[in-house]
Amino acid sequence: MPLSFYACANCGFWQRYFATPPDCPVCTDVRNDLPPDGWRFLALDEVAATHAGGWREIAPDLVAFATTPALGLAGMGWLRLSEGGNVAFEAAPYYSPAMLDEIARLGGVAVIAASHAHGYGALWQLQAAYPDAALAIQVDDLAMTKAFRVTAPYDDIFDLGGGLVLHHVAGHYVGQAALHDTYGRRLFCGDMFKVDQDAAGRSLAVSSHKAFHKDIPLTHRELRRYREAIAPLDFDALLTPFEHAPEIGREVALRVLDAALARPPGVVRTPL
Repeated sequence: MPLSFYACANCGFWQRYFATPPDCPVCTDVRNDLPPDGWRFLALDEVAATHAGGWREIAPDLVAFATTPALGLAGMGWLRLSEGGNVAFEAAPYYSPAMLDEIARLGGVAVIAASHAHGYGALWQLQAAYPDAALAIQVDDLAMTKAFRVTAPYDDIFDLGGGLVLHHVAGHYVGQAALHDTYGRRLFCGDMFKVDQDAAGRSLAVSSHKAFHKDIPLTHRELRRYREAIAPLDFDALLTPFEHAPEIGREVALRVLDAALARPPGVVRTPL
């Protein structure tokens, strides 16, 4: 039977399977909730018929892509424009033809990467559109990459050029990575941090979790690894798969981690 793409209606995770998948590895994991009404998987043509999307310029060198209506966890795909080749970090849950056309207009994609499975979105669509792009995933996260082909696995640090460097940070997922944008002074942190924002997109509080939905805290060892990874990095803005937080720079992020290390493990949402 031919392999087809299916998206989990609960979390949006894509699988390439020869029939409707039996379950979703993201939802069965402790870091996500099971669907309350049972499994439902959407074939690609179903998603294409019911979803579109759009984009917005965050800065002259950064564009965010989002799917509408929301699909699954409803993450964003970041496109960092660079003279040496654009880098797509994380992915929208689905890319409409118009979204792919806009990416092509902006110069396409030379490197594709993501922090961990919660940020994968329709990363496979980007690889289908740009098969020669390097696809970089930290080696400990390979088990979640069946929907696409990793061509550039890495261990600890991977310099993409143009001031963009991937750092293995672990914690939330064993293979979680962050992308440091040296020139843009940004940290694409994956789910190292969760930022609570209001309807206008203003950041209200920040926290760090092993599992968000169940409020499972990170251990002190995991928090220390986060701190060791980001302490040498200069950044003025934090970007998760879901939020752009220009209010949170390196000093704020380190204060949140230091506060967590000063108390027993627990989830605390630190007001800004």
